[in-house]
Amino acid sequence: MRTAWAFLLLLAGAVGQTVKYQPPVCAVKQSTVTLPCTFTPVRKIIRVVWCQNHLICHGATPSVYDSDSKTNNPFDTRYKYLGDKTGNCTLQISNLQKRDEATFRFRMEADDAEGHQTGQRGVNVTVVDGSPMRITSSSEREVREGQNVTLLCTSICTFHQLQVTWFRGDHPLPESGPALMLSPLTAEDSGNYTCGLKANPGIRSVAYMLQVEAADGGTTLDYLTIVRLLLVTALTVLIVIVASIVIKRTCVCRKAEQQIDE
Repeated sequence: MRTAWAFLLLLAGAVGQTVKYQPPVCAVKQSTVTLPCTFTPVRKIIRVVWCQNHLICHGATPSVYDSDSKTNNPFDTRYKYLGDKTGNCTLQISNLQKRDEATFRFRMEADDAEGHQTGQRGVNVTVVDGSPMRITSSSEREVREGQNVTLLCTSICTFHQLQVTWFRGDHPLPESGPALMLSPLTAEDSGNYTCGLKANPGIRSVAYMLQVEAADGGTTLDYLTIVRLLLVTALTVLIVIVASIVIKRTCVCRKAEQQIDE
């Protein structure tokens, strides 16, 4: 009977003590995911623990994080505790792997056994390998100079924490978040945009073509187009000048011949 009560105490904890998790998380392999978590203690907390696929998460249970550091895996630094011992129990997992697809639970232990509690619901993490990505835009594909546009790298998973590499053509851009803000737009912003995981930029989304038009409604010409037009114009002028010189000399020669004949 005492064993049963002790087990129930491990599950329930003290009255008024709670652990709250966010909804289940879907993330891409090799990305970074954060598991927001809060707790309300009624005793002074002396130990906090995160474990994987364990109902109680107590004692010497293998854990991904333990504030006592006795059961932590020293070779796996991918797990980072962003919380404290007063109310924040957020956990961050970097370089997500398929083995991280599990239910993670948080446990707090107080200076009194009645203050021990494990958040039973936990948070489920789903890891997707090679999820196809795509780019959506806050505006139409054709926008005008001076306007603002945001490109968003998305997939079947929620990417609010995704670290990506953005490309315009084959040139990487400095931005690393899932949202690429272009403001104010100029002619140089025209082009094909793709995004890929920062940890594996070789896998990219389908290209998104952005066309920036001039503020007056005409299509903005890029630098190379302007150079080509100038070269064509200069060549045309040169041909006209050469032709004029040739025609003029021909006329002069004919007049000279006529005068000789006379």
